[in-house]
Amino acid sequence: MKLFLMILLVCVAAVGANAQKKPNVVIMLADNVGYGDIGAYGAGEIRGMPTPRIDSIAASGLRLTQYLVEPACTPSRAALISGRYSQRLGLSSVIVGGTPNTLQASEVTLGELFKSAGYATGITGKWHLGSAEQSWPTRQGFDEYKVGVFESTDGTLYRDAMQRSGMPAAVIDATEPGIWDSDASGVMKKTRPYTVDYRAQVEGDIANASVDFINRKAKGDQPFFLYIGFTYTHYPIRTAPEFVGKSRIGPYGDAIMELDYRTGQVLDAIKAAGVEDNTIVIWLSDNAAAPLAGPADTRMGFNGPFRGELGDATEGAIRTIGMIKWPGKITPRASNEMFSVHDWFPTLAGIIAGKVPTDRPIDGIDQSAFILGRQAKSNRESLISFIGEDIAAVRWHQFRLYPKEFVLTTGNPPMTGLAGRRAEGNGFPAIFNIEADPREEVNILGTSAWVIGPYLKVIGEYMKTLEKYPNPKAVNMTQFSR
Repeated sequence: MKLFLMILLVCVAAVGANAQKKPNVVIMLADNVGYGDIGAYGAGEIRGMPTPRIDSIAASGLRLTQYLVEPACTPSRAALISGRYSQRLGLSSVIVGGTPNTLQASEVTLGELFKSAGYATGITGKWHLGSAEQSWPTRQGFDEYKVGVFESTDGTLYRDAMQRSGMPAAVIDATEPGIWDSDASGVMKKTRPYTVDYRAQVEGDIANASVDFINRKAKGDQPFFLYIGFTYTHYPIRTAPEFVGKSRIGPYGDAIMELDYRTGQVLDAIKAAGVEDNTIVIWLSDNAAAPLAGPADTRMGFNGPFRGELGDATEGAIRTIGMIKWPGKITPRASNEMFSVHDWFPTLAGIIAGKVPTDRPIDGIDQSAFILGRQAKSNRESLISFIGEDIAAVRWHQFRLYPKEFVLTTGNPPMTGLAGRRAEGNGFPAIFNIEADPREEVNILGTSAWVIGPYLKVIGEYMKTLEKYPNPKAVNMTQFSR
């Protein structure tokens, strides 16, 4: 009898321990994938590029149809990693290699949040928050960084352009981006140049490194956090040979289908490791596609019914893919409630009992009750969009307001945030009702000026925080002080 009771107590304790174990978390972040590029958001087979593995996340979890980000790669990644507006980090413009734009050591990142909560932490793939040592993921809370891409993928084009320009080999070698791995002490080592040829291999290597991390960490005692920075569908597009011609619409569709396959590799690894039921999987895009004026191989990207694209401050630039699954904890459903990239930091902190910093403004909102179905409504009703130092737009409920007229460039959309032309307005914002007018073609200032009140309140609350916590000076490579 005593033996039976002892066994029973051990079993109960084991069940209790398992019930209390913190969930593993895997974030997969795609690069420049538009709202209308994934099957679960209306693409898939009807666009000649089915995405069954990505769609399976939406089918078994929460699909956010009003998921809002920042206008470009670096700003969105800064917002995701910190829960703060990118302007507060001085990272509201795209980082260009060789410039002083970089993530500061004082920022508190998702890596540090999870590390402080007892997690093993890792990252694979694209970072794009700076390559200075203080900015390395391994100096920002991550135990390891594999197949590291510090810069934007367009750097793969540098070698050819520089060779044709007659640059010395030493200059080319120093400028060309690389692929990096961390050693046991967290020091980053360049393992190879990031060339156009390697572009066709990098996505597979990122997936394989992610699978390896999952296999290793699933055997340990710690819960794990893995941040996967995929590089598709950023230009130039070069897919693995087995995906060339896979879609019916050309290289862009091929990249989407390879991205879907690589996502499946990660999902299969989680399942094979026996941790699927206690693993949160989040699948996101950092910003919109560039279908209008981007390079030819990105023209098939689609931002759904919304106007604008990567680099703009329009709805089409910042409304993209966002989904999360956690078996048994998140009821499968779709929701049009507002959720922003900034919200992941405090939301995940709420789920893992992590500590959100109180010594700085946090622009994200804890949405854990909404995510877990304890409330039907999101806790967010507004979002500010920045380009450089400027407030470019404010989203409040279904309204998008522009304090200035931001004229779309006719050049490369990813550079709009750096090179977009700006014209002052007439003292009143332009107002668009996104639900009635997703193309933002009808300025309703004359009939909806009442929206200016809430709009000024949103901006006023943000400006108030700057009195105690001023933003760093945004990096500007065209204006110089004496």
